[in-house]
Amino acid sequence: MAKLIGVISDTHGLLRTEVSEKLSGCDLILHAGDIGSHAVLDELERISEVIAVRGNVDRLDWARGLKESECLEVEGKKIYLIHDLGRLALRGLPKAVDIVIFGHSHRPSMETKGGILYLNPGSAGPQRFNIPASMVLLKIRDSLIIPEFIEIQT
Repeated sequence: MAKLIGVISDTHGLLRTEVSEKLSGCDLILHAGDIGSHAVLDELERISEVIAVRGNVDRLDWARGLKESECLEVEGKKIYLIHDLGRLALRGLPKAVDIVIFGHSHRPSMETKGGILYLNPGSAGPQRFNIPASMVLLKIRDSLIIPEFIEIQT
């Protein structure tokens, strides 16, 4: 059975209508930090189940309950969620991880190293650094991992 996961990061308090529309129908939403406000989480939770981690701008009381990283399993694939990939060296990577999802740089990227897919959806929030806003729809089906990058109109 296939699972569709919406992957976003760096919303910085802005949840665009287009992002919400693309996330509808997702079985799960992963937010890789720099959420910016509890209102963003509330809106995401109206769409689907949400797992989010705290980013460097998520410092107010509403964010205290968020962890710096999360590890979960979807359709037999182990996913590690963290905001800043640079902090991974400090924390270490759990064993048998298939996908590392991160944000922070606002730059969408995908790279496989040592059999692990490293995936940054880019920033779904305010456009910065002349980089288009983006997100990922991640499909996991029959042990396949199929990421689709989506550029968001700003």
